[in-house]
Amino acid sequence: AEAAKWYRAAAEQGDAFSQYNLGWCYDNGIGVEQDAAEAVKWYRAAAEQGHAESQNNLGLLYEKGIGVEQDAAEAVKWYRAAAEQELAEAQNNLGLCYEKGIGVEQDAAEAVKWYCAAAEQGDAEAQNNLGQCYEKGIGVEQDAAEAVVWYCAAAEQGDAEAQNNLGLCYEKGIGVEQDAAEAVKWYRAAAEQELAEAQNNLGLCYEKGIGVEQDAAEAVKWYRAASEQGDATAQFNLALCYEKGIGVEQDAADAVKWYRAAAEQGDAAAQNNLGLCYEKGIGVEQDAADAVKWYRAAAEQGDAEAQAKLGCCYRNGIGVKQDAEQAVQWYRAAAEQGNARAQNNLGACYAKGIGVAQAAAEAVKWYRAAAEQGEAIAQLNLGLCYDRGRGVEQDEAEAAKWYRAAAEQGNTDAQFNLALCYEFGTGVEKDVAEAVKWYRAAAEQGDAAAQNSLGVCYEDGRGVEKDVAEAVKWYRAAAEQGDAAAQNSLGVCYEDGRGVEKDAAEAVKWYRAAAEQGYARAQFNLGLCYEYGTGVEKDAAEAVKWYRAAAEQGDAAAQYNLGVCYDDGRGVEKDAAEAVKWYRAAAEQGDVVAQMKLGKCYEKGIGVDQDATEAVKWYRAAAEQGNTDAQFNLALSYEDGTGVEKDVAEAVKWYRAAAEQGDADAQFNLGVCYKDGRGVEKDKAEAVKWYRAAAEQGDELARRALKRLE
Repeated sequence: AEAAKWYRAAAEQGDAFSQYNLGWCYDNGIGVEQDAAEAVKWYRAAAEQGHAESQNNLGLLYEKGIGVEQDAAEAVKWYRAAAEQELAEAQNNLGLCYEKGIGVEQDAAEAVKWYCAAAEQGDAEAQNNLGQCYEKGIGVEQDAAEAVVWYCAAAEQGDAEAQNNLGLCYEKGIGVEQDAAEAVKWYRAAAEQELAEAQNNLGLCYEKGIGVEQDAAEAVKWYRAASEQGDATAQFNLALCYEKGIGVEQDAADAVKWYRAAAEQGDAAAQNNLGLCYEKGIGVEQDAADAVKWYRAAAEQGDAEAQAKLGCCYRNGIGVKQDAEQAVQWYRAAAEQGNARAQNNLGACYAKGIGVAQAAAEAVKWYRAAAEQGEAIAQLNLGLCYDRGRGVEQDEAEAAKWYRAAAEQGNTDAQFNLALCYEFGTGVEKDVAEAVKWYRAAAEQGDAAAQNSLGVCYEDGRGVEKDVAEAVKWYRAAAEQGDAAAQNSLGVCYEDGRGVEKDAAEAVKWYRAAAEQGYARAQFNLGLCYEYGTGVEKDAAEAVKWYRAAAEQGDAAAQYNLGVCYDDGRGVEKDAAEAVKWYRAAAEQGDVVAQMKLGKCYEKGIGVDQDATEAVKWYRAAAEQGNTDAQFNLALSYEDGTGVEKDVAEAVKWYRAAAEQGDADAQFNLGVCYKDGRGVEKDKAEAVKWYRAAAEQGDELARRALKRLE
């Protein structure tokens, strides 16, 4: 207070130095109540007398609008006045104005000129600023080594910004040989001066073990120091530590706290992670709308991860009204930045025509972009495109290549598809053992389809030693996940007592589980159980219900059995025409017994107009599949010329076919042909041979004929 009194006395007499000192007292509240306007008054008085420090300080007050209306041009005027008197601080301030275009037209070269002037006088801040100009090529040709020279000069004077910048140069090898330990030294020097950016950088070194022994707790200490100063990057890093339990006890709520702190400062990565916390309910109550809010904030800053997530929100209607076009917009924004997940999702939109016109080739383009980055789901999708020839020429080998790429990353769908390739030799040399390997890989991850296929391999002994108990194990694993094929197979194992103790009721349970999912073969099997009372009370009507369910899906055996039910009036009113309808459905699929039955219907005119030619057609179809009844009936048709031109030699051919399979009637008739020389040269020995074959099966006619012949 006494000093201020004497400064005032001298100042009022016009002493410039006293005017400066009195201004300083008012500026900083030393010996007098702080008063910015009064500081301006006395700085101006001294400045107008040419006092350089006063000119610089008056410039600062004009630049910041303290005690006077903000006026950047006036600030520059006073900085220049002091700078021209070679006051280093003013030269640096004038350089900043030129660099940033404050109160003067931006001019990087002019900025460098003034930084240089101050730096050569030893001003540490100017030396740091000049270093940055050399590092980034601002107003001067880029020269990293020269940047290091100036950073060094400032750092050795204790300038924290320069120490941090020098640390970065040593860490990255910019203008100097890379030296992580030296980087840590300079980061520490700046960090101990409480420079937040350096504290964060030192934290990173401790977290990653760069230039110092890895120490997560020490990393957290420095992240926290910077975070508490409001450094957004450090707040993000501290949040990650809390989220993952790195150097600190895992605490999702604390992670959210620090993500929010950084996010509210506009840190895009933090905004994205905060969005994820809201979406998943991590450390905060789940709130999809808030997730979208933060994803959008980051996405609008160009954060690709957030753009991809925002696209997913629009695609699936999470926290926002479903909008496929918006989804495509955000997927594209992220995809064009190289985000692999977004590239895959954009490909899927093109493949399915979601939010964009369907374009298979465009889908392939984006799948490939993601696949080449190693995105497993995209590799699978690209494999599918090659497999099916969608948007690209079909190429099974290329499909297998991409399935393998995804499979090796653990993608279960790709592992299953690759197994199929090996099992059937599609795009790769057939190798059932290799197929089993990939089925197992997917099965052990819980893929139901692979578990079922692995069960089939064990049951059949394909690519692995036969082991029905192991088959049952895998069928059960898949069945319990609701895989209908496995449920049916497990039912068969219980019904037959294969790999498990026989249990008809358990068989019915699994048949029903699959049947109710619409699995046709299980519906057929359940129908059989009801028809014969296997594991359930016999119920012909219920049998018909399940046969019909399977028959309507095209199961040939079920179609045949349903035909029989209509034929016999079992569980349904007798209806020969309906029987024929279902026999025909099965026969047209190649069911040999149905073909035989349909032939009989045409022969006898049961449920259909009698038609011997049509009868022969169906007998032939069944006969060519080896059905002995059909072979015998076809032979009769040729022998009698019914529905076909008479041809006894052809009759003999079909009698022989049935006879060689043990059909007694055919054996007897073939014997007659040999005895009488019909369609074949007469041959008593051959006649005896075939009579005897039939007689040994209990055929009375053959026994008598044999007796007469002998």
